[in-house]
Amino acid sequence: MCHHDVVVLDWRQERTKERDMHTVIAGGGLVGLTTAAALRRIGHDVTVLEQAPGIRAAGAGIGLWANAIRVLEDAGVDVRALGQEINAWFFDPAGKPLRAKGYDDSDHRFLLVPRPALNTLLADVIGRDRIRLSARLTGFEDHADEVVVHLDGGESLHADLLIGADGVYSRVRSGLLPGTDAQAHAGHYAWRAIVRAGDERPEGTVLTIGTDGTRGGYTRVADGQTMWMVNQFEAGSLSGSKRDRALARARNLAEAGWHDELLRMIAATSEDAILENRIMLVPPLPRWTGSRVALIGDAAHGLSPHIAAGGTLGVEDAGVLRTALASADLTEALEQYEHARIARFERVREFSAAVEAATGPAGFAARYAAFSHWMLTTTPV
Repeated sequence: MCHHDVVVLDWRQERTKERDMHTVIAGGGLVGLTTAAALRRIGHDVTVLEQAPGIRAAGAGIGLWANAIRVLEDAGVDVRALGQEINAWFFDPAGKPLRAKGYDDSDHRFLLVPRPALNTLLADVIGRDRIRLSARLTGFEDHADEVVVHLDGGESLHADLLIGADGVYSRVRSGLLPGTDAQAHAGHYAWRAIVRAGDERPEGTVLTIGTDGTRGGYTRVADGQTMWMVNQFEAGSLSGSKRDRALARARNLAEAGWHDELLRMIAATSEDAILENRIMLVPPLPRWTGSRVALIGDAAHGLSPHIAAGGTLGVEDAGVLRTALASADLTEALEQYEHARIARFERVREFSAAVEAATGPAGFAARYAAFSHWMLTTTPV
């Protein structure tokens, strides 16, 4: 590094000390709130924009692997008390348990947490006064010296950094990279709900690999609560109620009496408690950043939920971005973040495609263990 470079870096460091960096985060879901908590720890003045009238509670449960838990704990979020540790097994439709050879419990263990409780905790850690509800981003201007964020209603915010954590339908991504709209994962749907725990197996049945591209099961998500889930590739035409549609697919997971309790659980779930989603994918992006803009979480890499790690990898994004911003000037930090995450997700997409294409329960178990082992052993420090 030349002497001139040292002087420039010192000036930037002094500027940061004089004035906290003001960071606007679009999206008040898991990744947006985690990012806010993480950046507050390094002195950023954060403003979270959430277009809904309340903190997002969409979704049922979220699986957090060890790499995500570390990021949350570093951000001051004690997440372990909220969830249930899962030591996952895979099952065939008759209930035979499967594990791939060469992998151990550490490659199959994660924390399952109710999303509403986690988002509430994150909001409390950040401070409710830093979260603006019913605040809808309509566009932004990315300048060399600031980013101007425009809101529905005509208000504009001036900030040092804008982070798009606004999901697969991200408006920030649309502004940064026009023509990168999320695409439907053809024929792929998911159903899930959280219900009161009953007499089902406490150890759960995650994950059962059924017939006709169907996967699902149930697991305890917290004391007294169980989450059931069913997803299907090439689901065909949908008819009947959400409950009818979920039940029809769940029968692909039930053979010779296995999963009778899952069928009863779904049949007893009220229609309005069932979440039904058509799975949307974000195409691989040529870049994740602008001069003062960064994409994070599903806004950058919305994936199929069949690898059950999208939330974890989004939280990992937040940790990588925090580390970069804490150790470099803004331009260099965004370059470091983008380079590291695009390279990592090239591999994630390869693993995701391999898991999706697995034939039979044993093949799925082997490919999933290969992915989880890689994810955990190559996680950024």
